[in-house]
Amino acid sequence: MAAFDPADPGYEGRVRASFARQSVMELIGAELTRVAPGLVEIELPYREDLCQQHGFFHAGVTSTIADSAGGYAAYSLFPADASVLTTEYKINLLAPAAGERLRAVGRVVKPGRMLTICDVEVFAVEGGAEKLCAKLLQTLMTMHGKPDRKQD
Repeated sequence: MAAFDPADPGYEGRVRASFARQSVMELIGAELTRVAPGLVEIELPYREDLCQQHGFFHAGVTSTIADSAGGYAAYSLFPADASVLTTEYKINLLAPAAGERLRAVGRVVKPGRMLTICDVEVFAVEGGAEKLCAKLLQTLMTMHGKPDRKQD
């Protein structure tokens, strides 16, 4: 993975504060487990109410944590006065999202002044073993001079 220099030395606190304001992450019980320049991990413990009819995590839930993992990976490199907005993503569901939790790993592939490209992998974790269940490619927009709408 390429090493990136964040534009804001306080990037980790800013990422964690923004994640805490995302009510959908709280609703589904997602946890921000790692923040580094250009890399973010989000984990989601299994809950029956997050599943589809076969008992697997629903594709929408899988997509939700993948989108946020990539978004915050990009956001970690942005200036302090900027926010992030997803403009596009494509997800491939590779295997059933079956396990005791999901782990989404978002990585910046190419940072840019206006657009940043991220690669995200989602793993289903069961008994310590991980299985790749989804792969997402994402484009994010830097919203310069527009911090998050909801601030602490």
